[in-house]
Amino acid sequence: MSLYNAMNATDDRRPFSVRTLRRIGRFARPHRRLLGWFLLFSVVAAALAVATPVLAGQVVDAIVDGSPGSVVVRLAVLIAAIAVAEAGLGLLTRWQSARIGEGLILDLRTSVFDHVQRMPIAFFTRTRTGALVSRLNNDVIGAQRAFSDTLSGVVGNLVMLVLSLVVMLGMSWQITLMALVLLPVFVLPARRMGSRLARLEREAANHNSLMSTQMTERFSAPGATLVKLFGRPDAESEEFAVRARRVRDIGVRTAMVQSVFITALTLVSALALALVYGFGGWFALVGTLDPGTVVALSFLLTRLYAPLTALASARVEVMSALVSFERVFEVLDLKPLIEEKADAVPVPDGPVSVEFEHVSFAYPSADKVSLASLEEVAKLDTRGGVEVLHDVSFRVEPGQLVALVGSSGAGKSTIASLVPRLYDVDAGAVRLGGADARDVSFASLRDTLGLVTQDGHLFHESIRANLLLADPAASDEDLWDALRRARLHDLVSSLPDGLDTIVGERGYRLSGGERQRLTIARLLLARPRVVILDEATAHLDSTSEAAVQAALTEALAGRTALVIAHRLSTIRAADQILVVEEGRIVERGTHASLLAAGGRYEELYRTQFDQEPATSGVG
Repeated sequence: MSLYNAMNATDDRRPFSVRTLRRIGRFARPHRRLLGWFLLFSVVAAALAVATPVLAGQVVDAIVDGSPGSVVVRLAVLIAAIAVAEAGLGLLTRWQSARIGEGLILDLRTSVFDHVQRMPIAFFTRTRTGALVSRLNNDVIGAQRAFSDTLSGVVGNLVMLVLSLVVMLGMSWQITLMALVLLPVFVLPARRMGSRLARLEREAANHNSLMSTQMTERFSAPGATLVKLFGRPDAESEEFAVRARRVRDIGVRTAMVQSVFITALTLVSALALALVYGFGGWFALVGTLDPGTVVALSFLLTRLYAPLTALASARVEVMSALVSFERVFEVLDLKPLIEEKADAVPVPDGPVSVEFEHVSFAYPSADKVSLASLEEVAKLDTRGGVEVLHDVSFRVEPGQLVALVGSSGAGKSTIASLVPRLYDVDAGAVRLGGADARDVSFASLRDTLGLVTQDGHLFHESIRANLLLADPAASDEDLWDALRRARLHDLVSSLPDGLDTIVGERGYRLSGGERQRLTIARLLLARPRVVILDEATAHLDSTSEAAVQAALTEALAGRTALVIAHRLSTIRAADQILVVEEGRIVERGTHASLLAAGGRYEELYRTQFDQEPATSGVG
């Protein structure tokens, strides 16, 4: 445990346990047949490696005794056959270990990826993407090495070590014990060096994770733009270089520690070999030991100390692999806050109403949705979330358009995020067609709801691929029809690659209005019965806003709509307007009735009307 503590001096993780080893066993269970063959091949290969020195000794004895040449030839042929068999078994064990390791990495990666996809949005708002990607790649690969590399070495070397020791004791227990006198000189440095190497590797891994996180954030289009706008590329480069230099320094120290380690082990092995030759030669001269036995003992000594060297290194590798497994399990143990019920029901057929029934909500605390290591903080905040919605009740009838207005931070987007279960309510209920959203299946929820946000997020893929997210079975005719209805047909048809045009990361190769219209086209393909618009025209110029509003009119036709309005003049035709302030609905009514009431809505509307000319449409 001292090695583990040293490796995790800066981490707050639970210690290894039998439960961890059992979980590793469960991941390895599907590969148990391959593991069985692998262990068998490893044992046989180790036994053959020990047989060769014994046969070499017999060759020497045959020569010294003047045996017939046929005896020497037969022994030489047998040694050659064993060498061929060793080579073949080596390839077989490597093939098996590679299959086991790659199969394990596949299982771990898919398990972590599937689990992360089930995490709530709060997890992604807190987690650093680079740290999460590093966990999915580096730590999974580290865990894989336990089976693909370390396991084969440990098994083979243990068998070779035991067999060599048994055979040597049978040949001459006196010389064997003399050779083992140097073992403490070997083991103690191995333990110390192994711990130092583990600490250095842990520190290098942490710095590599930080560099990965920095690159992930700074090499994105928004991140690169931010760095350029604020003129800090030199500072960013220096920050990156500091970490890179630290990794370089650790690499140099690691190389030197390893070099000193291997040199010391080689020296100890050479000294032990000198003992064997000295005492063994003396025993051979006085006639108490055969010359062939001395030769066999010298060869077997290499079969003894070489596995010890490998096992000393494997100690670090095994602990590193266990740390990697633990880091992977740490993510898998983070329970998603939003789960689908086993008896989930579909949203009722037909037009769908949306109802909030005495809803209260607080964003979950960090310790419920995240990990300190993924946020790169010493300790997560365990304080309970502050309630941001208080007893919110309203109903959107099928086919109606209800708008949410209010100050920034009033809770409008939070209300919108509760409908598709990006979060779950703490009290009350959100109902779709009369069914509690928590009782509805995820698939039915996705088919029923369509959401357009103000950033219009797109993947770094083609226009076609981004549209097919909504309906993978859509034909090109369907795609072009959606683009036409979203007022984007002419633009896409004018592009050299048409539907196969790559939009860039987050759609940055398109203008803001074009991105929004493409997300609306995706919405039209999905054909949802309920549409949620979260400030869909908030950051657009007048020309783009007009085009987007025309597309939205097409998208909202005949659908139940919940709209978060930025420009109040765009929702004058709403069936109902809800004014949200500090997490409460403080006013409700039509545009005309709210203006006539002279309350908060009238204040917001007059303030905005004085600042910009009114426009018509739906936003």
